[in-house]
Amino acid sequence: MRRRDVIAGAGAALLASPSVAAESTTIPAELPDGTREIAQYVNLPDKRRLLRLVDRPPNYASPVDVFTDVVTPNDRFYVRYHLAGVPSADDMDGWTLSVAGDAVKQPVRLKMSDLLDLPSNDVLSVCQCAGNRRGLVDPHVAGVQWTDGGMGCAVWSGPALRDVLKVAGVKPEALEVWLGGADKPVMDGTPPFRKSIPMEKALDGDTIVAIAMNNAPLPQLNGYPARLVVPGWVGTYWMKHLTSIEVSSSPLKNFWMQTAYRVPAGLFPVTRPFQSQATPTTVPITELVVNSLIADPLEGQERERSGFNIQGIAWDRGAGIDRVEVSIDGGANWQDALLDRPLGPYAYRRFLLQTELMRPGTYRLMSRATSHTGERQAERFKANPGGYHNNVPRPIAVTVV
Repeated sequence: MRRRDVIAGAGAALLASPSVAAESTTIPAELPDGTREIAQYVNLPDKRRLLRLVDRPPNYASPVDVFTDVVTPNDRFYVRYHLAGVPSADDMDGWTLSVAGDAVKQPVRLKMSDLLDLPSNDVLSVCQCAGNRRGLVDPHVAGVQWTDGGMGCAVWSGPALRDVLKVAGVKPEALEVWLGGADKPVMDGTPPFRKSIPMEKALDGDTIVAIAMNNAPLPQLNGYPARLVVPGWVGTYWMKHLTSIEVSSSPLKNFWMQTAYRVPAGLFPVTRPFQSQATPTTVPITELVVNSLIADPLEGQERERSGFNIQGIAWDRGAGIDRVEVSIDGGANWQDALLDRPLGPYAYRRFLLQTELMRPGTYRLMSRATSHTGERQAERFKANPGGYHNNVPRPIAVTVV
């Protein structure tokens, strides 16, 4: 079988999961002025019904109703850019990937056919913006005011980054892998978007150069023709439109690593710290924190007093979800939800709770997840300047009639 055929069939069984929630129609009331004025559900090329938060650069959130499923469809997958110079499909004609740096033995330039000749991996993984739910933080902080939809989970397919690096040969002194993409600044003085990851993460077999997403080529707005996939880490390292890989014996020193995307040291749990980018006071935000989301019912919906299903998803940075609890009274009391089978350490895990006979009235539904390491969602937001890692249980108001 041809490599292309193998990629085309990746994850087909996972994509058959049913979706049962109604479509999202409301705009979260917590969003600040300025964002609420432009926030609306719109269609984009190859995308449908995403929530517009910013036009330039394009930032569009997935609607909550897609999260009844483990796999987020390509046309509902969120869009996140830092720079307004977004490349078109025509810009990617003749695309190549440079692998160079002072810590490689032989610089190379790879074509798509070269990537297709390498062994292909399939990774089911959440891709989540570090600022997901930033728009729901009070008081508000600067940045794209994301709702719950700055994330998605897909079957990513492509060669492992370590196999790509082997083509050039990695020297023993390699410390970091520097990443560059085709999106560009449109104003003088705006720093190009470049990120780095430590060699330990670069050599992990689940870190891949994805050339397919959910049984199809990458959508243009999700990184076509190739993007880096860094499971368990926030999306800022998942470089879209990947054009350059530089293996370096020194840390990357630029705005996007030393100023942006940093948090106070020790504020959030991390399994493997990014030591070469850490300082005594701040560290780069890297690994995801445990979280969950109710996707059905949706905010403001009505349900019958005879009972109804509460369902959603939970996820973390790779330890796996051990428990999800659901409250129907705003967190005063909790009960265990039923967990669907795990589909991989970096994937969403679905949960379900069926209510019993209920009295008419308004109920505040909440969920909270606990990982296999014992990490549980925070009771209060851990304040930080970037509004990152908002994993406080989110209340959903539902009326029982």
